[in-house]
Amino acid sequence: MSLEGPVRMGRPECAVDRAEALRYLGYAGQDVDAALEERIDGMFERCARTCEPAYVFRIFPARLGEKGVVLDGSGIVLVGADIARHLHGARFVAVMAATAGMTSERELRRLSATNGLDAMVYGAAASSIAEAASDACNAAIVAEARAAGLCTNWRYSPGYGDLPLDVQPAIVRALEATKRLGLAVTPTNLLVPAKSVTALVGLFDEKQDDKRSCAGCSFSPYCNLRKAGTPCYR
Repeated sequence: MSLEGPVRMGRPECAVDRAEALRYLGYAGQDVDAALEERIDGMFERCARTCEPAYVFRIFPARLGEKGVVLDGSGIVLVGADIARHLHGARFVAVMAATAGMTSERELRRLSATNGLDAMVYGAAASSIAEAASDACNAAIVAEARAAGLCTNWRYSPGYGDLPLDVQPAIVRALEATKRLGLAVTPTNLLVPAKSVTALVGLFDEKQDDKRSCAGCSFSPYCNLRKAGTPCYR
């Protein structure tokens, strides 16, 4: 089968992962009174109603160029020693984007203007939905790779290690993600809707070892998840 081709799109059904959303909020077993518990649950339910999760991905041939890993036909060049190691030996690279949807962005802005606590709880829930949409996209990529007799490694996002965020506009263009997901990139290379993810997955002839760690992540020095002993890759 041919892996190269048009953009693939999905609209998975994603629920709020309560444990993950609470982890984003910094919850580590503290006592929570009934009123706050009810308020949190209400925001989680509101988030589940208003989010519209979706994803897109596309697979490109990969090769090592003078300036970095080149994804032929995409306009994307991946710069950095970390991403070069991550994709070493990859025949193809799947480029993906997933989002909780523009409705989540509008709801989050409304809440931010009226109640900071509700906005924070809603934002944590929306982050868990964006992560669930990313997992669904990742699963679709793995399925295509396996059908072609290939193996995958874990997804790697701009901002990890030394892969710069300035690759975001090229990723969004290659995926037609503005038209398909309503995704945009700010002048500082952040994504809008904010609860969105872009990432890269390598496709290989042989099984890859999962060597994820916090050691090469640029966010490691100030990551609350790492400090709590629950890094993002577990």
